[in-house]
Amino acid sequence: MEQFDVVILGAGSAGEQLANALGQAGKRVAIVEADRVGGECPFTACVPSKAMLRSAEVRQLLGDSPRLGAVAQPFTLPSPAAAYAAAVRRRAEIVGDDDSDGARQLVDNSVTLVRGRGQVARPGVVAAGERELGWTELVIATGSRPTVPPLPGLDTVPTWTSDQALTSDEWPASLAILGGGPVGCELAQLFAAFGTAVTLIQSRDHLLPREEPGIADLLAEALCAAGVTLCLGAKATGARATSGGAELALDTGDTVTAGRVLVATGRAPNVDEIGLDTLGIEPGKRGLEVDGHCRVNGQEHVWAIGDVTGIAPYTHTANYQARILAASLLGVPRVADYRAIPRSVFTTPTVAAVGLTAASAREQGLTVATAGADLGDVPRAETAGTHLGRLELVADRQRRVLVGAAAIGPHADAWLGEAIVAIQARVPLDTLDQVVHAFPTFNEVYDLAIDDLLRQLV
Repeated sequence: MEQFDVVILGAGSAGEQLANALGQAGKRVAIVEADRVGGECPFTACVPSKAMLRSAEVRQLLGDSPRLGAVAQPFTLPSPAAAYAAAVRRRAEIVGDDDSDGARQLVDNSVTLVRGRGQVARPGVVAAGERELGWTELVIATGSRPTVPPLPGLDTVPTWTSDQALTSDEWPASLAILGGGPVGCELAQLFAAFGTAVTLIQSRDHLLPREEPGIADLLAEALCAAGVTLCLGAKATGARATSGGAELALDTGDTVTAGRVLVATGRAPNVDEIGLDTLGIEPGKRGLEVDGHCRVNGQEHVWAIGDVTGIAPYTHTANYQARILAASLLGVPRVADYRAIPRSVFTTPTVAAVGLTAASAREQGLTVATAGADLGDVPRAETAGTHLGRLELVADRQRRVLVGAAAIGPHADAWLGEAIVAIQARVPLDTLDQVVHAFPTFNEVYDLAIDDLLRQLV
């Protein structure tokens, strides 16, 4: 049996980063991966979706070019199917299907890469095929997978998960999307930009249910303007196959027909059949529960990072947890702080948020003050030719600091960075009020919102 200081199950973003850090530090590390080094983000999720969304954004800008003064008269855009095929070719150039660079880096850092499915055989031992890997420390970094709701008849109609949609070459003439979270909204706008007739079905009465309702309402306005049909407050109750694809029945009494159904109803942690029961570990509903050092609760030498923990399931969170765990395993423990993990929806305009919503802050017992400002009230919006955008801030009245922020507008994921730093560093509102913003920038919207907050706190 081969013996290692650390065995990692899963070579996605978190596992790969941790393995390289520990290998560079001289630890004996093995990492087990059944698919590709790097995980879903570079191959079937983050990177391909952002590549396609950029193509969709440019196509949208081309359609808007007469209003923006870029052309003298309207012109005809290429056919949707042809344009989509071009976007797919660009996606293939960016994404590829080869993980050799990631695998090579692991080997260069003296990490043993084991191809195959890993499973805890007994305490201290992971089995991967015919190999047995002994471990002193075990790290679970197995990620998550798309979930498919138990909708009667769904298995009889053409369906996609988000991963399948972002790896397929097919251009659907019509598409019904189940789920109004970040993935559903991004893919709705993506396909609508290429001429697909998109209907998005969301059981809640607004999109992005975990974000500020006012921001979500503005996104709904943008999606409608892009040609997406929204069915809010409606739940699919059944599906049946038709000659054209699928028909969905809704609890409102309406029906939706489409050539294909895209399921974007969430993800589940990959904790099944990896031998956790051998260690007496019972996963929670969201995944493996961990402490501030990423140690699995109730375990001394078992750790978890990434989506499998159910904590802010984003690639940047996974990478952050990898850094936290690397420090612990190298003898310089750090404690994770998730107060300022950013959340982004890469639609046009972009949605970005950080920290608490006003509702969640009140649920935590905080006495809050809220303020907002429209992007249209700053000069940069006029020069950019946009009217739709907003910043909303949530402050703790007692401590006079920001605890949450949400925004929608061009590049909101970038200019929300000011709020991310303010929340992480607990910058006093009076200090934020002294920040000078360049003119003309979208950041000037902070001046309006912070002034409003300070007036409330006098």
